[in-house]
Amino acid sequence: QVQLVESGGGLVQAGASLRLSCAASGPSFSINAMGWFRQAPGKEREFVAAISRFDGSTTYTDYMKGRFAISSDNAKNTVYLQMNSLRREDTAVYYCAASSQRLPTMNYRYWGQGTQVTVSS
Repeated sequence: QVQLVESGGGLVQAGASLRLSCAASGPSFSINAMGWFRQAPGKEREFVAAISRFDGSTTYTDYMKGRFAISSDNAKNTVYLQMNSLRREDTAVYYCAASSQRLPTMNYRYWGQGTQVTVSS
């Protein structure tokens, strides 16, 4: 069973940056893609970004590209989400997810517990 543990969330002011991390453990050889999703209060969970463990290719929700950047360190089984110029509307619980399918996919089998990001004005 793959386990995902996120870290790096917190309370920041608008305009600040944060880097989220997600460490995978277990049979990570089965993972072909890892992604980040977020869920704001009262809203549905939305896709943020994903990265292929096969070739490092990335995909983003269009309006987040440019401020957010996903990267990975396969040797550490860790994926990162660098978030810059944070806005109040970025406030959400951010979830890491892993898929056995290659990108593009929205079929993520494994999920972390989430990490809270709160952006104050």
